[in-house]
Amino acid sequence: MQLSRNWRIGISIAALCLYAQGQNPPGKDAQVNETKGMPPRATPGDYQAQAPAGTVTVAAEFMGHAVLTPGGATYTTDDYVAVETGLFGPPGARLKISSADFSLRILAKKAKPVPSEPFGAVFRSLKDPEWEDAAAVELKKAKDSKGSGISTGGKTQDDTPAVAPKMPLPMRRAMEQNVEKCVLPEGDRALPQAGVVFFPYRGKAESIHAIELIYDGPAGKATLKLQP
Repeated sequence: MQLSRNWRIGISIAALCLYAQGQNPPGKDAQVNETKGMPPRATPGDYQAQAPAGTVTVAAEFMGHAVLTPGGATYTTDDYVAVETGLFGPPGARLKISSADFSLRILAKKAKPVPSEPFGAVFRSLKDPEWEDAAAVELKKAKDSKGSGISTGGKTQDDTPAVAPKMPLPMRRAMEQNVEKCVLPEGDRALPQAGVVFFPYRGKAESIHAIELIYDGPAGKATLKLQP
């Protein structure tokens, strides 16, 4: 199941790159819109699941604990799962969008639907796997260096414990800004729109057997059966 999810994430990265290559230089309005949201996929059928809500089609794909950004960076969060969501409508359609219109039911736990949470809540558990791997290497080097200290009466010259490095604040801020850019845009918007919605879940994504994304907003109601 993990392999399948990684494959889907790889497809998403490729789609985002192709989208970026095929666009003309954006105008002023487009540059403003780029500050949040992801490029919608070509059709609702390019997502994992689709369902109508009035004249709007809600499409979505479960991304597990991975957070894929438009720039191609992939982060992780142990406390939340991400759902990439697209909203499509007829030509000229607009919709008042809010992440609060979405909830997630994880059927493996027979739980009630869990409401979405603001993207800022994700920052506390947000990680950059590449940086985490590099930090683990540095910590191991520090531990090995202390372990090889010269013995002085049964103690090493430096017996202070090695401390795990912390991500520099500029890097952490850049990571948070990248995630902010990929969240589902809110407010009165011209369709289509797309972006990520977050839901609290601290279990392993691989242990989930079935998921339902529920939309209950101005367009109507829709339930999408997602694949773990």
